[in-house]
Amino acid sequence: MASPTMARDMEMEGAGSMSFDRFAGVAAIAAGVLGLLYSIAFVILKNQLLYSICLLLGALATTVVIVALYRRVQAAEPGIAQVGLLVGVTAALGSAVHAGYDLGNAINPPPNSATDFPSQIDPRGLLTFGIAGLSLLGLAWLMSRTTGFPKALPYVGYLLGALLVLIYLGRLIILDPNNLALLLPAAVAGLVVNPVWYIWLGLTLMKPKLNP
Repeated sequence: MASPTMARDMEMEGAGSMSFDRFAGVAAIAAGVLGLLYSIAFVILKNQLLYSICLLLGALATTVVIVALYRRVQAAEPGIAQVGLLVGVTAALGSAVHAGYDLGNAINPPPNSATDFPSQIDPRGLLTFGIAGLSLLGLAWLMSRTTGFPKALPYVGYLLGALLVLIYLGRLIILDPNNLALLLPAAVAGLVVNPVWYIWLGLTLMKPKLNP
């Protein structure tokens, strides 16, 4: 039988975990809304200042979401979960740096067109789209092997991860943002799949975690 001190410590640990999950749920919903605003600002409004701010804030919110996901899926396959955590957080922070680069150029435009060159930190969205997509594919697979998630949610993760990788390849090879082969997956991911994924995930994280 656990001592009163151990029981109290376990209760406090559980309360802390629930508090973080609620915080991560709010962060996930915020990431979904910011991702939608980013897509509107980038694809439709073409407002660099707005989409840079949305990308920066969304990337920071995503780091919290990745940590929360790791905490929930690590028991399924600890090694893969750790890789997913490391790669996912790296991708999110790289995306934040990319957003900071764009934001700096939007606030104080350089005297020439040098900003047309790829970002040295995140060339053609390698971290923002490519690496983030791979991380998401791995985490979604772990979610499918973990209790407490809606059965369809990992499949939304698979779809978003594949779209992100496709967007990176398009930005790397096609370059022209108005090309339908690049514009279509970007629009589907940014306007539909990404918001659905993060908002649904956020609502799931805010629910009490079910024990297997």
